[in-house]
Amino acid sequence: MPWIVGVSGASGTPYAAAVLRALLAGGESVDLVVSRASRLTLLDETGISFRDGHWQEDLREWLGRGADGKPGTFDADVSAVRYWAAGDLAAGPSSGSYPAKGMIIVPASTACVAGVALGLSKDLLQRAASVTLKERRTLVVAVRETPLNGQTLRHLVTLDDLGAAVVPASPAFYAGATHIQDLVDFVAGRVLDAAGAAHGLYRRWEGELGGGSGTRNA
Repeated sequence: MPWIVGVSGASGTPYAAAVLRALLAGGESVDLVVSRASRLTLLDETGISFRDGHWQEDLREWLGRGADGKPGTFDADVSAVRYWAAGDLAAGPSSGSYPAKGMIIVPASTACVAGVALGLSKDLLQRAASVTLKERRTLVVAVRETPLNGQTLRHLVTLDDLGAAVVPASPAFYAGATHIQDLVDFVAGRVLDAAGAAHGLYRRWEGELGGGSGTRNA
């Protein structure tokens, strides 16, 4: 069964790329939904125009780029990815009978958070999230916004009450990050931890101080 990965319009497309790379590297199947708003963010952050008709080519280019946006290579086979257009409300993930392990929304904008919390289902991303909740499957929402107002906080509490895991895109520094990509991978790793998906994206806390600086206290 696949993981459904939804990418909404918040800043943070490198987080989505890191999650997708890790899932594919772990042999997972992925159903991908890229919202219309996220295409604008992706274009702004990477220069990539994500197109329905050329999604495999655009996905490879996207996953080949690091957090710095510079072009790179991605050699993994994207045949494990099934792409669904955001406006396709007849798509597989719109139904509870469609098999899936769960859903990850990364990054999650406040508009997306509100739509899922209120059950609006205005596009396939929101509908798939609503289905995930009603079927009692794992839903991870990686919210990326700051500061958060009271309305958004109430929506996040609603999602928590409904059983979703709310994972703010908040990198930590104890893992000894030396590059921006390390911080991105930490957030992506915590998102995958919440989903229960295996990965090796960051150094875990082992109960010893000084790991982030490369030293150990006696």
